[in-house]
Amino acid sequence: MKTIDLRSDTVTQPTKEMINSISSAVLGDDVEREDPTVNKLQELAADMFGVEDALLVPSGTGGNLISMLAHCRRGDEVILEQDAHMYYYEVGGMSALVGAIPRLIKGYHGVFTGDQVRETVRCSDPLHYPPTKLVEIENTHNRAGGCVWTPHQIEDVAMAAHELGMKVHIDGARIFNAAVALDTDVKEFMKHADSMNFCLSKGLSAPVGSIMLGTKEYIESCRRYRKMVGGGMRQAGIIAAPGIVALTKMVSRLKDDHVNAKRLAVALTGFEGIDIDMDSVQTNLVIADVTGTGMNADEFVEKCKQNGILIFSFGPQSVRFVTHYGIESKDINETVLRLEMLLK
Repeated sequence: MKTIDLRSDTVTQPTKEMINSISSAVLGDDVEREDPTVNKLQELAADMFGVEDALLVPSGTGGNLISMLAHCRRGDEVILEQDAHMYYYEVGGMSALVGAIPRLIKGYHGVFTGDQVRETVRCSDPLHYPPTKLVEIENTHNRAGGCVWTPHQIEDVAMAAHELGMKVHIDGARIFNAAVALDTDVKEFMKHADSMNFCLSKGLSAPVGSIMLGTKEYIESCRRYRKMVGGGMRQAGIIAAPGIVALTKMVSRLKDDHVNAKRLAVALTGFEGIDIDMDSVQTNLVIADVTGTGMNADEFVEKCKQNGILIFSFGPQSVRFVTHYGIESKDINETVLRLEMLLK
């Protein structure tokens, strides 16, 4: 029985073209800015997003950490959505390593407003309150089910943040999913933000790497902090080469993942005991409440595993399905058939 792996788009395998690009990559010392393949990837990314500069880092979590080090000082406050990846899944790095204090906002489908930012920022009182220096946006929002921030929503929050003297950082791990879902140029998401990082290793299927984006001054600061936290790499062109393929060949196919996710979500709603907020199924993630099946999330995940379907629990009663490169329409059909048998 074939295993159908719907745990995450991080399980994607690189394409043959990516593998071939590694062996033919021209290499140099990236810490010394001498790797031509890394330089080419960074220039490509900066041009795609309409920014001055870009920087290759090993991971999205590392990119978020480096960004906070560049924007904040110890004791500064960061405003972010209450289920944001930076707060929920990054091992407390913002406080443990940056020394920043999270200030949480409850969003709707992961999205909050400029007015909420204004209401959240406290009056200036340096003897009692930490200075608020950064607002963070996650696009698409993982725990909201892959929901999208529109460029207009980003502009609304950025206007409030900038009025109050704060910077705006976008955790754009799946920003190309957002762009494809809205049929929008990725430049539109960056117009009002001060920084962003996105993953090459999720839906774009590269094996390693994320890209940080911003002004030359900001990226120079990030380059220093990348070295400080151990992220400076040498012949990193072997990472950058698949990244170039990812950006030039793998973006448009993301719409297939969205179609498959929607098909799966619609089928799941037909099963007794499974509940899905269809408004949240906007990209390649599907969050399902399995309370009505009589199983908790861990039990449901284990039952699926026994039937060759790999998924993640997403809370006591919720599970997550993720479509990605390597999952085809026939795999969705097979998943639905197996779940039908499982739930009988």
